[in-house]
Amino acid sequence: MTAGGAIRAAAIVRLTSVAKTFANGVRALDGVDLSIAPGEFVSLLGPSGCGKSTILRLVAGLSSPSAGAVTLGGSPEEAARIRREIGFVFQEPTLMPWATVAANVGMALKLRHVPHREVQDRVAEALALVGLDSFAKAYPRQLSGGMKMRVSIARALVARPKLLLLDEPFAALDEITRFRLNDDLVRLWHEFRWTVLFVTHSVFESVYLSSRVLVMSPRPGRVVRDMAIPDAGRSEAWRMSPEYNALAREVSLALHAAMAEAA
Repeated sequence: MTAGGAIRAAAIVRLTSVAKTFANGVRALDGVDLSIAPGEFVSLLGPSGCGKSTILRLVAGLSSPSAGAVTLGGSPEEAARIRREIGFVFQEPTLMPWATVAANVGMALKLRHVPHREVQDRVAEALALVGLDSFAKAYPRQLSGGMKMRVSIARALVARPKLLLLDEPFAALDEITRFRLNDDLVRLWHEFRWTVLFVTHSVFESVYLSSRVLVMSPRPGRVVRDMAIPDAGRSEAWRMSPEYNALAREVSLALHAAMAEAA
């Protein structure tokens, strides 16, 4: 069996010939095929409007495909379990301004009637993972943009997800904060080996974070290139290395080729 076949056989996420047309007639996706194995960090890279965020919503069950199939795991029971354990980080932190950091992070657990003591323990654990354990009693208005995004990530992690979906979470941040959160995310992924599906417009971010980069065509989006990224040990030194820059150039050329083909 090929390496690609092995990934498909063990996929935690699989999209098969997926298309999505919205009620206004916009065809966002057409013929999307992809598979993600447990523990992979996969980035979706493509121009605005190519359906990257739509794919996340389909995987999360927030929308349904117009054609094709979205499959989680290998059985309906496994799919239901994975869907309950999805963590979703949106482009904006969307925090409740009247609630403390701890209350924002723990809200989903409270809605699921998780016992109070367990909520407290899991919130403390999630905040420690993102370096905000000393800000549990702070309010969103007292936080920087990067800290608010850390709260949003903690809110996803508190569910102890098997599948983590991130929709351009760092796009609005300054470069220094973005690099720092990239490093934090890579560190957490190496520690816990969640399966991650990450949406970005940044070639450099996709190469730095991912084990695979899926390059998408302009709308209607489809995957036109699937590129493996070697795990060279993410660090500032690697970010400045010739190897990293060569990979970024290769991904950039693939993206430009996809856009030129669609023009």
